Amino acid sequence: MDVKDSNGNILNDGDSVHVIKDLKIKGMSKTLKRGNVIKNIRLTGDSGEVECRVGKSQVVLKTQFLKKA
Repeated sequence: MDVKDSNGNILNDGDSVHVIKDLKIKGMSKTLKRGNVIKNIRLTGDSGEVECRVGKSQVVLKTQFLKKA
């Protein structure tokens, strides 16, 4: 199963990604701003989602809003 970012690049465990759109995250008071770099992503069982750590929280993000760094 290939997990691809918004540009079609293949993502792997441990990659770094950029957020391409401001994202409100449920349960958090802050917003992920466009251009933020998220390091050390982990793949999930779904090809459209990745798991990552933002601050001290674990979140699942859709790959359509990410670009490989």
